[in-house]
Amino acid sequence: MKFEEYKSVAELEQLAKNPPDLTKEGFLNEKRVKEYAISFGKWRLLYGTERVDEKICKALKTLALEAKVFEKMSKMQNMEVMNYVNNCESEQRRVGHTAIRDLEKNRKTSDFAREAAEDYQSELRKLKAFLEKTEKFNAMIVVGIGGSYLGTEAVYHALKAEQRNAKKLYFASNIDPDKVQSILKEVDPKQTLIAIVSKSGGTLEIKAQEELLRKRYAALKLNPKDYFVLVTGKASPMDNPSLFLEVFYMWDYIGGRFSVSSMVGALPLAFVLGMQVWEEFLKGLYEMDRHALEKKEPLKNLPLLGALLGIWNRNFLKMDTLAIIPYAQAMNYWSAHLQQLFMESNGKSVSQDDATFVKHETSPVIWGTVGTEGQHAYHQCIHQGTDTIPLEFIGFATPQREGDMVIEGTTNQEKLIANLFAQAIALAKGDKNKNPNKYFSGNRPSRILLAETLDAYTLGALLAYHEHYVAFQGFIWGINSFDQEGVQLGKVLATNMIELFKYKREKGCLPKDSTSSLNRAFIEELDLLQGGNLKSAKKLA
Repeated sequence: MKFEEYKSVAELEQLAKNPPDLTKEGFLNEKRVKEYAISFGKWRLLYGTERVDEKICKALKTLALEAKVFEKMSKMQNMEVMNYVNNCESEQRRVGHTAIRDLEKNRKTSDFAREAAEDYQSELRKLKAFLEKTEKFNAMIVVGIGGSYLGTEAVYHALKAEQRNAKKLYFASNIDPDKVQSILKEVDPKQTLIAIVSKSGGTLEIKAQEELLRKRYAALKLNPKDYFVLVTGKASPMDNPSLFLEVFYMWDYIGGRFSVSSMVGALPLAFVLGMQVWEEFLKGLYEMDRHALEKKEPLKNLPLLGALLGIWNRNFLKMDTLAIIPYAQAMNYWSAHLQQLFMESNGKSVSQDDATFVKHETSPVIWGTVGTEGQHAYHQCIHQGTDTIPLEFIGFATPQREGDMVIEGTTNQEKLIANLFAQAIALAKGDKNKNPNKYFSGNRPSRILLAETLDAYTLGALLAYHEHYVAFQGFIWGINSFDQEGVQLGKVLATNMIELFKYKREKGCLPKDSTSSLNRAFIEELDLLQGGNLKSAKKLA
């Protein structure tokens, strides 16, 4: 059944014509704040400042049940084939990012899931031995792009406070040559490992950076094999152990944006944070994975409720974006990872069941930076702009590091959290000032995720919350959240363009070592060729 065919959708459309008014006198009271809150583990979700009431929540619950979200979540966690689109060519793969996090040997899962968990445990044992062998190294450069680094970078910065050594982690994620050159100026190559991360083993940016770095190490009379380590798919074009100090494997059932908990994240994060921190992170992921299966009280399932509130705002209140604002400086890279997680997963327009184009909205645009910095940048638009932008705030009661102190009666952490709550209240209530320039309409929805402190376990649970939020929405929208065909067309055209550059250089039209002297005529020719068609270029040459 398609989204628009669910009975609850018609009911929600009617309810959306007259949603609750957050600015109404007495509406946002203590009773509502207490009733519209749920908890799991170390996380508490407060959603009294969302434009929902009992009728709307009941209809959203019905929507989830009509879409059979728990049946689909169970299938996903049991590694049934969930990455598919019927009636057309698609990847037809199992989805296994939760399976590798299964820490209970006796948990009732499928043979595929148990095998995936065992394979991953084998890689972790290999990792422990590798870390002991490479203890002398004090830095690692991760060469990866997209899901091969975004989540890892976000987790690294979020958990730096738990680091107990002086090791450093760098990310050469961009093919821009200035990126890797700037990193090389900061490290001692003799003490630096190079981690090449590519599941397919064929990603253009990664291959180019690897070649550059190998040449740099060779020029320094250093054998790249003694410094380069690989994370890739088994039997990928890069899977050549003779070229690497060590090779770790991941599998095609783990999509890049879901790969933080695989060896993609395990290798670099355990290198700088240690295995103990990594294992705590996995525990947090695992516990939220289990919670996502909890169906007795659907509206107390943390990621499901988050997903349903998102659908209410996106499909029924017609809001196009979602700002995710962590009030923690350590999470400055979190929203960047979530952009890929949400938008690559659910930025789809084709029905999974029959490959027809859907008639409803799917992923909103995800964006955001840390508070309170955003308050002095884009919050003006959020409070008084013409578009209503829903927010998900993330906050912590206590800081990660010691040293905070009482200044003018309160600590800085207390000031930080006060700002978070003030933003949610201001957005909800507004201020009907007689001066139009100082008028705040209010009635702008938000929700708040709160935890005691930011540690590895808590962050793991938060990551799994967002992963399952995305999966639940995909189940309800009836789309395939686990492929990413949308990135392929640009890759094909870029390859054509690169071949054209190569051909022009071979013909003497470009300098041997640089493209700095590209002239206007060449650019116009590229434009005429509409995507760098090599065959046409040769005819014109």
